[in-house]
Amino acid sequence: MERRDFIKTAGATTLAMMTMGSMSSCSSSVSTKSKVYITTDISGQGLLSLYKALGKQISGKVAIKMHWGEPGNVNYLRPEIIRNLCTTVNATLVDSNVYYNSPRQTSEGNRQAAIDHGYTYAPIDILDEEGEVRLPVNGGKHLTEAILGSHIMNYDCILSVAHFKGHAMAGYGGTFKNLAIGIASVAGKEAIHTLGTGTGEWSCTGELFLDKIIEYNKALMDVKGSNMLYFNILNNISTLCDCDANAPLSKMSDIGMLASLDPVALDKASLDQIYARPETERHDIVERIESVNGGYQVICAEKMGLGSQQYELIELPLP
Repeated sequence: MERRDFIKTAGATTLAMMTMGSMSSCSSSVSTKSKVYITTDISGQGLLSLYKALGKQISGKVAIKMHWGEPGNVNYLRPEIIRNLCTTVNATLVDSNVYYNSPRQTSEGNRQAAIDHGYTYAPIDILDEEGEVRLPVNGGKHLTEAILGSHIMNYDCILSVAHFKGHAMAGYGGTFKNLAIGIASVAGKEAIHTLGTGTGEWSCTGELFLDKIIEYNKALMDVKGSNMLYFNILNNISTLCDCDANAPLSKMSDIGMLASLDPVALDKASLDQIYARPETERHDIVERIESVNGGYQVICAEKMGLGSQQYELIELPLP
């Protein structure tokens, strides 16, 4: 199996071919590799198998952080994929209200979007429906605090189930965007997306924007990280986010689902799976990722101590 590592050179992201056992030029010396599990069984049973493979028992009040899709979007995660895991761990499905003009700007509209897309088998919690919580960003370059929906503090365990796809500003949306933008309150989203009051609602771009995404993850993981599990689902891989009602259909074949206790390794392995696809399939999504140096997310997250780019990929047998 080949592995492609992201190497940041002169402000751009390039690809270097390396063997699976070699060290990434972006990472510090790491003696052990994080385990990343993969299955091609994109189903409720497949996701449950990944959860069991992680071997981490969870208890208490459980949140599954996911994106149930903007009204009109056709690429969103189908509810049957999440159902088995959700019922097994007795989870609540959570998200926060959005920053842009949408029915999902209000808690009522956001909850209705989830119901309309078939998420009717579990409680729906809009995390910022009753306000915000501010968590410190330890070691951040740009932010001193993360402004999150207050309800996130009600949960003992958080399972991030991200639909892996392209994103106009982040290059790709995986674990880190799911947890940063998705848990941030509207004020938190504004802090990530802007350069400050009066600078325009999308004024923060490039690596500064990506830094802020990782800093929000840092704040959350410092508090909840020991009780967090991470899943990426690589199907219906559009070049645009599920928050875009007009996102185009995928030109890629479905790849599978991945899981890890290490969010850096998980997003890195997911990117490697994308880059391993034939050029005719991967061209558009790779162009999207590289247009804003999206691979910088895993570099920054590793530097902030959120995990390692070094991983061992373990394929689960099909049932």
